[in-house]
Amino acid sequence: MDGLLTDLYELTMAAGYFETGKADEKATFELAFRRLPPKRNFLLFAGLPQAVDYLLNLRFTGEEIDYLRGLPQFRHVSSGFFDYLRAFRFTGDLFAMPEGTPVFPGEPVLTVRAPVIEAQIPETWLLSSVSFETMIATKAARMVEAAQGRAVVEFGTRRAHTPEAGVLGARAAYLAGCAGTSNTLAGFRFGIPVMGTAAHSWVMSFACENEAFRKLQKVLGEGTIQLLDTYDTIDGARRAAALGRPLRGVRIDSGDFLELSHKVREILDAAGLTDVTIMASGDLDEYRVQELVAAGAPIDSFGVGTQLATSGDAPTTSATYKLVELDISGIKRFTAKYSDEKPSYPGAKQVFRAPHRDVIARSGECGQGEALLRPVILGGQLIEPLPTLEQARERAAKAVSELSPALRKLETVEPWTVIHSRELRELIERTRHNLLG
Repeated sequence: MDGLLTDLYELTMAAGYFETGKADEKATFELAFRRLPPKRNFLLFAGLPQAVDYLLNLRFTGEEIDYLRGLPQFRHVSSGFFDYLRAFRFTGDLFAMPEGTPVFPGEPVLTVRAPVIEAQIPETWLLSSVSFETMIATKAARMVEAAQGRAVVEFGTRRAHTPEAGVLGARAAYLAGCAGTSNTLAGFRFGIPVMGTAAHSWVMSFACENEAFRKLQKVLGEGTIQLLDTYDTIDGARRAAALGRPLRGVRIDSGDFLELSHKVREILDAAGLTDVTIMASGDLDEYRVQELVAAGAPIDSFGVGTQLATSGDAPTTSATYKLVELDISGIKRFTAKYSDEKPSYPGAKQVFRAPHRDVIARSGECGQGEALLRPVILGGQLIEPLPTLEQARERAAKAVSELSPALRKLETVEPWTVIHSRELRELIERTRHNLLG
């Protein structure tokens, strides 16, 4: 795994820790979300397998180390630091919530405990990866909720910010309940159902629409989904119906979806094609999906691209990765940040989920409800295989369904209650007194 895929200051701090004799100090960092994005009542945690793979395979090549040696920032750094990087391995611990867990502001979703350099360098990568997949999974959960049982298919790779973002976004969307993806590599890599037949260019490449439809049926047989709106949606529906089977479905990619879907359904039913499905795609978001479902549009599935692959209305999260304690030769020193609007709280923590609230407690406390942070890596070794994507998907579906109906709404409601335990509150005040006098 590319050790240089990080911010420079992670590596300058690593050099500083090494040069000042702090490399053996054991640090605990926590990754959490400071606040919820607009119109979100929860976030759906995703990206754990990628985080685990990164930590277990983080390495620095000789070429990368030579590059660092040549940077002016490392001019005064001893050769011992570069020898350290050459042998670098993650030997620490990772605790995490299970993928597919709804989370709320201030709750750690990952805890990294390792020698300080090993814990510091991963900050940039973990923030980027976990934040992105969680953001997309959350958006997908909203789409699935809005569809009310109709299938949502992820179509967004061509709009994603990189091709690899399209792959990981497809994974996150499937985790959150999407029925499949158009991304073939995501299907190959993660076993996600892949869906799609032909685009407008297929229709335009033939002399007439009828020929394009007929040739597509010959190629795809019973898997054929005809795209109706290249020229005129209603005419396209009539041609598809006249050709008849094999025909799995039709897709409408533009226009008034409510009106067109009713007319297309009438045409298909009149031809005896009552089992042929209708998909709508094209600039859809959860609000438009919700409107169509509420209006009774006879649409069986929704293909969602741009808004899902970029989380268009909330394309960032306020993820943080903060140092909360240090173990220096067996003596713990608690750390916290007290800057305005960006505080962090001291000590390793646990999150307990009860029916009506979450409690953020100190690690090692006993609490009521489910303890969400669980050991994943200990001593640099994965302790057991991670759940499969299908298992994580099942967990996500169950966990979201158990949220109150209000929290599943598309608009912001009264927030879920999250409190600190008495022991954590005492530690916060004691640490504040020690640091600020």
